Amino acid sequence: CNLQRLDGPVRGNGKIIQELEGNFRGAGWNVIKCIWGSNWDELLARDGTGRLRQLMEECNDGQYQDFKSKDGAYIRKNFFGKYPETAALVANWSDERIWSLTRGGHDPRKVYAAYATAVAHEGQPTVILAKTVKGYGMGAAGEGQMIAHQAKKMGADSLRQFRDRFRLKQLSDEDLETLPFIKFEEGTPEQSYLKAARSKLGGSLPQRRGKTSFDLEIPPLSFFDAQVKGSEGREISTTMAFVQMLTKMMRDKSIGKHIVPIVPDESRTFGMEGMFRTFGIYSQVGQLYRPEDADHLMYYKEDKSGQILEEGINEAGAMASWIAAATSYSSSNVPMIPFFVYYSMFGFQRIGDLAWAAGDMRSRGFLIGGTSGRTTLNGEGLQHQDGHSHIISATVPNCISYDPTFSYEVAVIVQRGLERMYRDQEDVYYYMTVLNENYAHPAMPEGAEDGIIKGMYLFKAADKSAPGHRVQLIGSGAILREVIAGAELLEKDFGIQSDIWSVTSFT
Repeated sequence: CNLQRLDGPVRGNGKIIQELEGNFRGAGWNVIKCIWGSNWDELLARDGTGRLRQLMEECNDGQYQDFKSKDGAYIRKNFFGKYPETAALVANWSDERIWSLTRGGHDPRKVYAAYATAVAHEGQPTVILAKTVKGYGMGAAGEGQMIAHQAKKMGADSLRQFRDRFRLKQLSDEDLETLPFIKFEEGTPEQSYLKAARSKLGGSLPQRRGKTSFDLEIPPLSFFDAQVKGSEGREISTTMAFVQMLTKMMRDKSIGKHIVPIVPDESRTFGMEGMFRTFGIYSQVGQLYRPEDADHLMYYKEDKSGQILEEGINEAGAMASWIAAATSYSSSNVPMIPFFVYYSMFGFQRIGDLAWAAGDMRSRGFLIGGTSGRTTLNGEGLQHQDGHSHIISATVPNCISYDPTFSYEVAVIVQRGLERMYRDQEDVYYYMTVLNENYAHPAMPEGAEDGIIKGMYLFKAADKSAPGHRVQLIGSGAILREVIAGAELLEKDFGIQSDIWSVTSFT
C-alpha cells in the first residue's frame, strides 16, 4: 500500500489502508497491518501521552505522501511539530535520523514478522496490508512524488544517493556511469540463497508448459448421434441440444470428470437445472440448509464435491474461473474442459478484456453464448438482444467463433473443438452461440461435416432441372430458418430456385 495511484494519491483525503482493512474484515478475513518500521518502535515506546498515536491517526494519506517526498526538516516541522509532545520526542534527533524513519513494508524484520504471523494463523484467509512509499529509494528523483510512475531513469547524483543509502559497496563512482549488474561472490550466503531459490523454481530460465502429458480420450462424433440425426420432428432449441450433449459428456468415464460447467446464475433459463441433483453445485462448505425445493426431483443441491460452478450474476468472476480451468493444462498438467454458459449479450460485451487475456494466456475451452439471435426474450428489453457478439469475438485472434442453427452443427463444432484443443493441443478457444427458439432439427446432410468446421456448407441445393433463375442464399444462427422460408417463398411465388448455404462462422 504505497498510497499512490498513477496520477495522485489513492485516497488523499482519507486512508486507503483502513478502507481495505474494513473491506477484508467485513468479508471475514484476518487482517495484519504492517505500517511502521522498527525505528519507530523507540518513539512509540516513549509516547506516554498517546499524542504520537493520535497524530498518526489524524494524518491522511495525502499528507503522508507529502511528508515522504520532502526531507527530515520538513517532517520535523509539519508532522512532529503539530504538537509539543510529539516535537519533544524528536527534539534530540537530527533531520537525517528523522528522514530515515521507514514504513513497515520497507522493513525486512517487520515484513517477516507479518508473514510469520499470517502463516501461523488458521481458520481464515489472511491479508497483509504493508505500508510503503512509491519510488522508495529514488530520493529527489521521484520518491513519494506524483511523477514517480513516469520516472524512467535517475541522474548521477540520485544514483549516488541510492548507492550510499542502501550501502551498495560493490559500485564505485565510475560504475555509476555504466550501471553494471551487481553480482554476489560465489559461496556467499546471498548467492547460495539465490541459486537455491531459482533451482526450486525450475532453473534460471522460466519455462511455461505448452503441452500437457495427460492423455484425454476424445469421444468420436458418433457419441453425439442423438444430435447428428436430428430431432425427428420434435421442436427443440440448440440450447437444449447443447445441454443434452453436456450432460452426456459429464457422464462419460473418460472425460466426464474433466468437464467444468460454469453458469452466472442462469441455469434454469438454459434448462440446466436437471444437472443440479446429478452433478451438484460446488460449495466449499457443502449444503448447510434444507433447500426450499428439496422434495422436487431437480432440487438445488450444493455439495463439496459438486461439479457445477454457480457464480451468481457475476460474468467477470465466472470468466476468471473459466480461465483458471482453461489454463490448468499448463499450470497443473491436468487438462480441464470448461463450458461457460451465459446470456450472449453479457459475454464479450462485459468481459472483453478478460476474453483477450484468455487468448494471451492460451486458454482452451468453450464459451457458450445462450439466448442469442434477437428472436426471443423481447420482453426483457433490448439489453438482452444480442446480434453482434460475434463482431467482438472476431477481434480475439485465437478465439474460434461459431453461430450454428441446427443440433448437428452444434455436435460437430463441439466434437471438433475437443479434438483441436485436447487431442491436438492447439492454443485456441471456442465461442459458440446457441438459441432458445424451438423448432424441428433435420439430420446432418451427407458430407457437411468439413464445411461446418470451415464455416460454410451447402444446406440445400436448388433443383437444377427446374426452369428459371437461380440465386444463392446464405444465413447463420437465428436468421437461417428465415432464409429457408425465403427460399420457399421465392420458389412458390416467383419460380426462383435457391441454393441455401448455412454459414456457421463468418470468421
